[in-house]
Amino acid sequence: MRVEGHDSMNAVSRFIDRLQDDGGLKGTDIANFADVSSATVHRWKAGSHAPRPEVQLLLARLHYVVSRLDEYYTPEEVRIWLYSEHPQLDGQRAIDLIVNDRTAEVIAILDRLDAEAYL
Repeated sequence: MRVEGHDSMNAVSRFIDRLQDDGGLKGTDIANFADVSSATVHRWKAGSHAPRPEVQLLLARLHYVVSRLDEYYTPEEVRIWLYSEHPQLDGQRAIDLIVNDRTAEVIAILDRLDAEAYL
């Protein structure tokens, strides 16, 4: 028997694990992005609560970017990359663009990275 919402809560927990393990992000980082408390992130990770759909989408976008960066950088470097101002983003931080639903601009840089046009 399948419990409704159980799969999405497992996915959220896995996303948070990957963000922390591969992206070097802390629970407080995730809480700040999602505009919730660190305790709420802990509940998401434990599977006792699920984030709102728009936060699930944010976590999915961030997870995608982190998984792409993980191919090139250590977790600490991924975190720095996300928080650094990038000339290719007109001096903006990748994390801010992801939070503001402008992930396509960040993905364009990752595509150039894959093509070895930008390191």
